[in-house]
Amino acid sequence: MSGRQRTLFQTWGSSISRSAGAPGCSSGPERPQSPGISRAHFPPAAEATEAQRESDDDVLLVAVYEAERQLSLENGGFCTSAGSLWIYPTNCPVRDYQLHIARTSLFCNTLVCLPTGLGKTFIAAVVMYNFYRWFPSGKVVFMAPTKPLVTQQIEACYRVMGIPQSHMAEMTGSTQAFTRKEIWHSKRVLFLTPQVMVNDLSRGACPAAEIKCLVIDEAHKALGNYAYCQVVRELVKYTNHFRILALSATPGSDIKAVQQVITNLRIGQIELRSEDSPDILPYSHERRVEKLVVPLGEELAAIQKAYIQVLEAFASSLIQRNVLMRRDIPNLTKYQIILARDQFRKNPSPNIVGIQQGIIEGEFAICISLYHGYELLQQMGMRSLYFFLCGIMDGTKGMTRTKNELGRNEDFMKLYNHLECMFAHTRGTSANGFSTIQKGDKDKKFFYSHPKLKKLEEIVVEHFKSWNAQNTSEKKCDETRVMIFSSFRDSVQEIAEMLLQHQPVIRVMTFVGHASGKSVKGFTQKEQLEVVKQFRSGGYNTLVSTCVGEEGLDIGEVDLIICFDAQKSPIRLVQRMGRTGRKRQGRIVVILAEGREERTYNQSQSNKRSIYKAISGSRQVLHFYQGSPRMVPDGINPELHKMFITCGVYEPDKPRNLQRKSSNFSYKNGK
Repeated sequence: MSGRQRTLFQTWGSSISRSAGAPGCSSGPERPQSPGISRAHFPPAAEATEAQRESDDDVLLVAVYEAERQLSLENGGFCTSAGSLWIYPTNCPVRDYQLHIARTSLFCNTLVCLPTGLGKTFIAAVVMYNFYRWFPSGKVVFMAPTKPLVTQQIEACYRVMGIPQSHMAEMTGSTQAFTRKEIWHSKRVLFLTPQVMVNDLSRGACPAAEIKCLVIDEAHKALGNYAYCQVVRELVKYTNHFRILALSATPGSDIKAVQQVITNLRIGQIELRSEDSPDILPYSHERRVEKLVVPLGEELAAIQKAYIQVLEAFASSLIQRNVLMRRDIPNLTKYQIILARDQFRKNPSPNIVGIQQGIIEGEFAICISLYHGYELLQQMGMRSLYFFLCGIMDGTKGMTRTKNELGRNEDFMKLYNHLECMFAHTRGTSANGFSTIQKGDKDKKFFYSHPKLKKLEEIVVEHFKSWNAQNTSEKKCDETRVMIFSSFRDSVQEIAEMLLQHQPVIRVMTFVGHASGKSVKGFTQKEQLEVVKQFRSGGYNTLVSTCVGEEGLDIGEVDLIICFDAQKSPIRLVQRMGRTGRKRQGRIVVILAEGREERTYNQSQSNKRSIYKAISGSRQVLHFYQGSPRMVPDGINPELHKMFITCGVYEPDKPRNLQRKSSNFSYKNGK
């Protein structure tokens, strides 16, 4: 072939503009010449030959263009030659449950509920790859709720099926709008957060009709008006011809929530597996769950008694006005008070008008704040309560009326001053990171503001001690990892400070979200990824995390999980449990305060059992979407073809190494 002869690909690739008319038409764009070719240098005979070749190319080009245009009109763009098969990779060991779920998900909108670590992303990658093959001009979209998850999943999917990186792109809110519009039209497999998708749909930047497969990670979030729900609502305005694959470790917190997810995401069926499902048992390791109930102790009980007196002073007013029906003040919850306030707003008494209404609203606001503090005291301890009350009394929370009302209450001020004497010296530490503990007076004894802290310390120290005894290698402590969950940042900080006493055996790091305006500075999403990287590589062996560490992120193998608090939603515990038992036996310890927290945990476990029973039993309990598109044309039944997929080396868009300036990054090896 002559060096001047272009291939059909060169011609087609450089000339087709999908938005223009057929190539070769006078209205189309002028076709650029091949690199290094200039007609001016050709002799007349060669010029004629070249013109003939280009004419031949043009004929082929028009034929290809017309064929592709016809293909996009027929069968929704389905390629019948590619569609005769569906590909399943053998580069990873074939697991029957993954193969079955992947096959199911190709032909029906499916919610896949698998315990963490059992291959939800693998299944998604298989489904995405097949839709990428079947619809050559279609788009495949993967949505995850956070930027770090988006970054993690694009690499994970590439490592499974090896879709060319040149066809994939990651988009976040920081990607400029005009760049995103360009990416939508030039790339075929997109990884993004749902909010970006909502924005691009509303601006018309996203070619909605071209989307053929939509994968939704952490799908249990698809409640109310969450961005996932908005995306699906917007997409169906343009097309119903796309597959939905939803992924979650757990379907929802209760049956009502599960039904909402099914309805909002147009789910036709659920593929549910629990830790006890026979087909996953060969691939999962035992997870021992231990429940430890800790008495409050005399000191905490005395603080609680004093705090209840304050609660009675403010809640009794609402009870007397008949706007708060529950009269058992010590057992009221913040949620019950919020419900009572909502009821008051919907159906106010005709006797309460004008200024009286404002007074009652103010009393509700004070009670909601006080009951939040009450829950902190019971679950997290006295120090967490003190930091919360400080935020009110120093004005940083902006609750002027609450501050003034509490300041006039003698019982409250007496309790507040008592807590201030105990914890005022620690407050600066919490605001600026806890590295000051190391620089300051190390001999100062750590104050255990809740008996649960002492129990947690015992468990962690004993874990490393027993690991040391059983393993004789030089890096014995480096080979085990511990992860501790607590819902509040102040508690995370307190736990980390306590464990710092046990350096260098315990090398602790905090892991919090990036929300600002808190007493403890959050991590940016890049910094979160760096913490995960260092934890996995052994820079730290103990991670103390808020809920940001529960979902999705690949933390690596963890041998011991400690839950420092109980959650009403079973989702939270399932997510936490999924951090362990991936490659070897794992242990989960749930530390509960005696009384309300223990009851909350028991109720959560009961809810989880009822959800699994409802899904596994009769379909009448849940109403599934009946309009799932088959996507594959009638008469075509793709056959399974197992294939070894060779993937290249994934190259991230940008280097993700960074040196965090915050002191929270500075205490590796006690420095």
